[in-house]
Formats: sequence, structure tokens, C-alpha cells
Amino acid sequence: MLSRTAENLYWLARYVERAEYLARTIEATLRVTALPNAYVGQTNEWDSALLTAGVSAAFYEIYEEADEKNVVEYLSFSTANPSSIRNCIENARLNSRSVRTALTGEMWDTINGAWIELQEIWSNGAKTREQLARFLRFVQETSLRFDGSAYRTMLRNDAYWFSRLGLHLERADNTARILDVKYHLLLPEEEHVGGPLDYYQWTSILRSVSALTAYHWVYRETLKPWLIADLLILNDTLPRSLASCYGNLVRNLDQIGVSYGRQGAAQRHARGVRNRLEHSNMDDIFQHGLHEFIQEFIADNSRLGEIIPKQYLI
Repeated sequence: MLSRTAENLYWLARYVERAEYLARTIEATLRVTALPNAYVGQTNEWDSALLTAGVSAAFYEIYEEADEKNVVEYLSFSTANPSSIRNCIENARLNSRSVRTALTGEMWDTINGAWIELQEIWSNGAKTREQLARFLRFVQETSLRFDGSAYRTMLRNDAYWFSRLGLHLERADNTARILDVKYHLLLPEEEHVGGPLDYYQWTSILRSVSALTAYHWVYRETLKPWLIADLLILNDTLPRSLASCYGNLVRNLDQIGVSYGRQGAAQRHARGVRNRLEHSNMDDIFQHGLHEFIQEFIADNSRLGEIIPKQYLI
């Protein structure tokens, strides 16, 4: 496969996954801000949404206040935000057009149809909460249809493996960031863990990664921070957990290595991160600091995102 084709497939999957993550982040924030003030507390949930998306600094260069109107506009439709949902879907379509022959008909129809529908939504805007909810659901369903189409219709060859690399690398980064923000930025210092604010924020975090039902299936307990962290970090049965993402990254990199007849730095680095996750436990993670653990993971994940292009896409 040409490196340019592999790169387009890799970034196509990343953009689609990022768009879904942003939609889920906005939806979760809307749920919390809709609660009575007694439950929301003194935190600015919209500011935390910017932090989880990693665009806080860029946002404040344009806007003075992080309120619902400004943040929704910036994360959803702003052309000034390279990672807005609109730009993600447009970039996904550009990448899919470049590799049209490497995609199945179902995958192309999903992306092209989403781009066409987005033009109408953007021109009319999402002026009400109901319209915004429909837009966010449309983005999530687009990602689900695209992922399902790839899984059901693509040959298991290098095109599929590079696409999966992009998806799982992006998903791991998103899960790590939203967990880190919850622990260190959302909960006020005076708020007790287990209080009403804590409960609703944790619920919103689990909803944003589609893990609320999974949590109750696995632990059969009320929401507890250390169990939620265990689910999102170490439980490889949850598709969005860090352990699951790196299990998939290692498998797909190994498939590529076998196909091309050689291993490299990407395989070694991914195995190192996976092994560290496999040999970690929550007691040790909390003892040494959850924030430090997640920050190290995010740095390692970003490093893998640099190694893969150097090894395969240049």
C-alpha cells in the first residue's frame, strides 16, 4: 500500500472518532448543566468541556467567556477550531475522497452522506436544545455507522489495520483526557467525594464513553471513583478503556508487521505501553498519583502517534 493511502485511512478513522467524542462531551456537559444549581455547584462545566477537548487555550484567544453558546459553537461548527465537529467531518470526507477505491461503498456512503447533511445543519444552525440534541445524535450515529461498515465490509488487510490504528489511538487519548479532567479539574476542593455533585459528574463521564451500564454490570455497586478509574483504565472488556485500546493497537501493529515482514519502533512502543497497563493495579496507580499516571500515558500515546507516521506514513 502507498504510504499516502495508509495515512489517509489512518486520519479518516481518527477524525470520525474525534467527532463522536466531541459530540459525546457536549452531550454529557448539557446533561450536567441541566441539573439544578444545588447539584451543579460552583464549577464551570463548559470550561471543563474545553479542557477535555484540549482546546482551552485556543478558545480563549477568540472568546472571553466559556458559556454554553460559545463552547457549543466552538466545538461544533467553528472554522477557527481545527478539531471542531464540522472540521472533523469535512477532513474525514477529504481523506475518504483521496482513498475512495480503498473504501467499501458503505463506508463512503456514510461519510459522504454525513458531509451533505452537515451542510444543511450548519446553514440552519442548532438554535434550540432540541436541534442541538438531534445534531449530536446525528454525529454519534455517523461514527457508529462508519465503524460498523468498516468492521463488516472491509477485507482484513493493511487498509483495515491502518484504519483501526487511527481509531484506537484517538480513542485512547480521548478516554485518558476525560478521566484526567474529572479527577483534577471538575470537582471543587471543598466537595466531598460521593456527594451529589460528584455522583452526577461521574455519571456524565461514564455516559460520555458509553460505560454507565457497563459499570453496573461489572461492579454491581454505586459509583465509586476508584472503580470507575479501574473500568476506564485497566478493564480490557470495555472497548473504550486504555487497556482495550492498546490491546487492539498491538494486534493491528503486529498484523502490519507480519504483512510487511518486519517489526519496528511502533510495535515495541505499543507493547511497552500495553505491558505497563497489564501489570498495573489501581492501588499502585493511586499511590503514585492518578494524574501523573494518566499524563505519562497521554505522553506515551502521543509518542506512538509520532512513531507510526515515521515508520509507515512518510
